[in-house]
Amino acid sequence: MTILATSRQNAGYRIGIVTAQFNQVITQKLETGAVTTLQEFGVTPTDILVAHVPGSLELTRAARLMATSGRVDGIIALGTVIRGETSHYDYVCAETARGLADLSATGPVPVMFGVLTTDDLNQALNRAGGKAGNKGSDCAEGVLTMLNLQMQLTPTTQD
Repeated sequence: MTILATSRQNAGYRIGIVTAQFNQVITQKLETGAVTTLQEFGVTPTDILVAHVPGSLELTRAARLMATSGRVDGIIALGTVIRGETSHYDYVCAETARGLADLSATGPVPVMFGVLTTDDLNQALNRAGGKAGNKGSDCAEGVLTMLNLQMQLTPTTQD
């Protein structure tokens, strides 16, 4: 049996971060967590490309544009959707998750899903640097892991 190594080491990767500005008090903490963690693993600030979009539904389009631009090797999508009194929450969560999952599965680069879907503000705060950690930071580690796994599984050409 062969078990592929999981590694978060940086191999000169260029990482894109797409952050929704709705619920910015939360998404800014997620973005800061992602950037800090990437830098801790050796990704330089010049190798981090950040784009802001109005809300979580716009994450997929911006991530797709970034993925096909050739400017990044992996993407972190960050947003926060907090349940309200209408069914809008369900539609935004489902379509954002579907779009980003499709892009990650079929697109040219790995895409990490860092969209918090919570019942209230406290749950979101707990996942943006509170007692449940920082999901932006988790996604930063995840994208580096996926890039290293991709490198191990991508066929090399022989001369």
